[in-house]
Amino acid sequence: MHDGHYDVHYDVRGSGPLLLIIPGGAGHPMGLEGAVARLSERFTVVTYDPLGLSHGPLDGPVGDQRVKVWSDRAHQLLDSLLPDGESACVFGSSSGGIVALDLLARYPERLRRVVAHEPPSIGVLPDAARQHAMITEVYEIHRTEGVAAATARLGAGLEGRSWEPGPRLASAVADAGENARSTQGTPMDIFLGHVLRSFTSHALDLDALKGLSSRLTLGAGRDSRGQLPFRAAALLAKLSGGDFVEFPGGHLGVLQHPVAFADRLTEAL
Repeated sequence: MHDGHYDVHYDVRGSGPLLLIIPGGAGHPMGLEGAVARLSERFTVVTYDPLGLSHGPLDGPVGDQRVKVWSDRAHQLLDSLLPDGESACVFGSSSGGIVALDLLARYPERLRRVVAHEPPSIGVLPDAARQHAMITEVYEIHRTEGVAAATARLGAGLEGRSWEPGPRLASAVADAGENARSTQGTPMDIFLGHVLRSFTSHALDLDALKGLSSRLTLGAGRDSRGQLPFRAAALLAKLSGGDFVEFPGGHLGVLQHPVAFADRLTEAL
């Protein structure tokens, strides 16, 4: 659906209490169908698509994205869907988890329960400076070498693997230019170029979250233990006083194990 007043893209499925889903990456809900189908047996599932990427190619270039803009629009969406005085549950994963936390901190009156899965909020980590430098490196590689090289670097960074860039051959650089052109405007291209840096460096309002900890659950995948997004989620739970729950799979557990993940989420809600 497309609400012209706010220009907010979203889909609605199922019936029951309202559950807003904020996808990760650049907000494209691809791969979430399995989990949404399962959740819609219990909830009215509203899948938010901040940039409208599931509605076809974007007209014109995308600027750098801001967490607050995504959460403001999510709040407007909830206001347009909820009767006065009613509240919703929210689930966000990865970059969507950062938006869910910002939404709770700033608009708690509309939220009953928030589950944030592996939000990569680097600022809370003891090694924040090193991790911000890693993200900057990913951004630069994306700019100069394209999506594939930057994705490989980001994977190593999130998993804490050491990274040795291979020798840069002239042909590889030419291929990178070709690859960059063919992937321009894809969700991964937009994520690496316009979401990753600003979202991972977004400072959450921990004081506000502390006061709302009874409504907050941080989640992380069993297969992500020791990795950056798992560490951030576990630390955010500790700092805010929120619950901490392990989910099936890794960072993309909602795509890997849709039914088991949805059932775990239903328990957490």
